[in-house]
Amino acid sequence: MNKYKFAIIGCGKVSHRHAEYIKKYGSLVAVCDIDKDKANSLGSEYQANIYYDFDDLLYAEKELDLVSICSPNGFHAEQSIKALRAGIHVLCEKPMAISVADAGQMVSESLRANKLLFIVKQNRFNPPLVALKKIIDEGRLGKIYSAQLNCFWNRNEDYYKNSDWKGTLKLDGGTLYTQFSHFIDLLYWLVGDVKSVKATLKNTGHQGIIEFEDTGAVSLEFYNGAIGTLNYTVNSFNKNMEGSITLFAENGTVKIGGQYLNELEYQNIKDYKISDLPPGNPPNEYGEYRGSMSNHDKVYENVIDVLENKGVIATNAFEGMKTVEIIEKIYTEAKRSS
Repeated sequence: MNKYKFAIIGCGKVSHRHAEYIKKYGSLVAVCDIDKDKANSLGSEYQANIYYDFDDLLYAEKELDLVSICSPNGFHAEQSIKALRAGIHVLCEKPMAISVADAGQMVSESLRANKLLFIVKQNRFNPPLVALKKIIDEGRLGKIYSAQLNCFWNRNEDYYKNSDWKGTLKLDGGTLYTQFSHFIDLLYWLVGDVKSVKATLKNTGHQGIIEFEDTGAVSLEFYNGAIGTLNYTVNSFNKNMEGSITLFAENGTVKIGGQYLNELEYQNIKDYKISDLPPGNPPNEYGEYRGSMSNHDKVYENVIDVLENKGVIATNAFEGMKTVEIIEKIYTEAKRSS
């Protein structure tokens, strides 16, 4: 197996998950963060070259195969584009950008540079979701009539106060970008593209703490004729409660739930039963709170499969852009109707 040379930009909590799997497939040769303590900590742990400016890293490291972008949301587009222009493949954490314009430019730069742009959407690897996607693609459910997506998590005041970017419009972008873009991606992946939305969003419990909504109620119409609802909040008392999607279709009803879309809670499918699901990974642990399922091992397996065997990218840049587009559509409609 080839040993690839990786760099990480952004040395916060999720970067450690990336570094853990990078060492399986190659070497982490460089890390970068404007927070010198974070850069020093990650770089020292993995004996990587340490930088505090991304331009310096790109100038000095001439043989990189891939840069993993783990910085705050608002930096993803600029840093991805710089890496692509330097002739380096990119793996970008979610969301790929916080505007459709930026996401589109990332796609264009990837094509222009003839370099790959992977987007981290690790929930696609959750075993119940893999099984559901398979039977949808096989046509077993028939026409999908409607979908219900529920995202009920807890993000308390300390979560935002302990960060210099979370909760800001400029670098965070909104609750749908940072907390629930994975869920929007799954709605697109399973049901299809969204034609129109109606949305009511409010900041009900985080006034003076964040610059956007903490709760939303959204109705959606898909291009394929299905309708859907998205209900979300970060006000679940004390801890995460639920992340679920329920599909009502011509030949079956399926609900995947748990806290992180990791449990097959209900199925009634014509002449078929989902069975023998493999165990999933645990959620990402970030101290006081939990994130989505920890499937970064599957993300890196896919990256290597694509680089070595010309495999199919699990989440390509276009699909990442569609997630941003749907979120932007929700936020735009909410502002228009408020």
